[in-house]
Amino acid sequence: MKAGPGPNVMRVVKLSVIVPFYNVQAYAPDTLESLRANTREDFEFILVDDCSTDGTADLLRRAGDGIEGVVLRRHERNAGLATARNTGLDAARGQYIAFLDGDDWLAPGHYARLLARTEALGCAFVRTDHVQVTGTSRTVRRVPHGLRDVVGNPRDAILPAGRTTSVDYAFAWAGLYHRSLLDRGLLHFTDGLRTAEDRPWIWRLHREAESFAVLGTLGHFYRRGVASSLTQIGDERQLDFIKAYDQVLSETAADRDADTLMPKAVRTYCAVISHHVGSIGKFEPPVARTLRSLAAAALSRMPQRLLDDVLDSMDTERATVLRGLRRRSTTTEGATAA
Repeated sequence: MKAGPGPNVMRVVKLSVIVPFYNVQAYAPDTLESLRANTREDFEFILVDDCSTDGTADLLRRAGDGIEGVVLRRHERNAGLATARNTGLDAARGQYIAFLDGDDWLAPGHYARLLARTEALGCAFVRTDHVQVTGTSRTVRRVPHGLRDVVGNPRDAILPAGRTTSVDYAFAWAGLYHRSLLDRGLLHFTDGLRTAEDRPWIWRLHREAESFAVLGTLGHFYRRGVASSLTQIGDERQLDFIKAYDQVLSETAADRDADTLMPKAVRTYCAVISHHVGSIGKFEPPVARTLRSLAAAALSRMPQRLLDDVLDSMDTERATVLRGLRRRSTTTEGATAA
């Protein structure tokens, strides 16, 4: 009879799921219960408490005793989603990596099904559709990529510039990623980004990973409209999208296909600026003033001839907003020079 593994033998981990939590006491029980319904002996769940100040930490400690495969990590100070995910990545031992936010949840057995399909395709990463939950309303959101269950080149899915593509579907939790991407430095997020942290991340993946596929698997439920979410809060943390897209532009400008890819990067940045300025009423007045100033400066840093082309191709409403900001930048520079 063969002897079983001894007590000191470390188990092989097939999948590491990284779940940051910050002040989501009302929603964490659903998240944790869905993890319980996704347990497998070769799965681990890395729960990162980003220094919560409500009862979230107590819920996670209890989960550590009641859910198989839980690994707990806690920050001594709040560092934001990007850094919390990085803490989980540094602890991950799995052959595959997945992300889940602390206020979302999963269908039972979702990760086992997703892993089986990913392994069958043999690609570096997959992206999945998801269910958006707003109150009692549920809507299926699709990856903006026509082919399903077909392995392709992620770089080819960045374009065309004038359409919504895979890099605009930036949700890190909507997919599964092979450990080789982590070992190559492609899965870590930019530390300190408090919003839009997934934008440089998804662009880097699509530029540098060797293969990907899109799956129609529906098992992730994304809770939208949570009051504590940064998307609902009009403070200065929202302005980190400027840093995030500056990074997208600088890294894409250094790419071997920069001439081809930069129009998409500039157009996307412009669209996001227009969106935020168009909803400027949600921001606190000092933050709104800073937003206008930072947005104008961002436009001035873009390749101006390319920016001209992008503005000419956009709809009148957005182009008008952006041209107004551009004039603001020119006026400010002229006043400074005088």
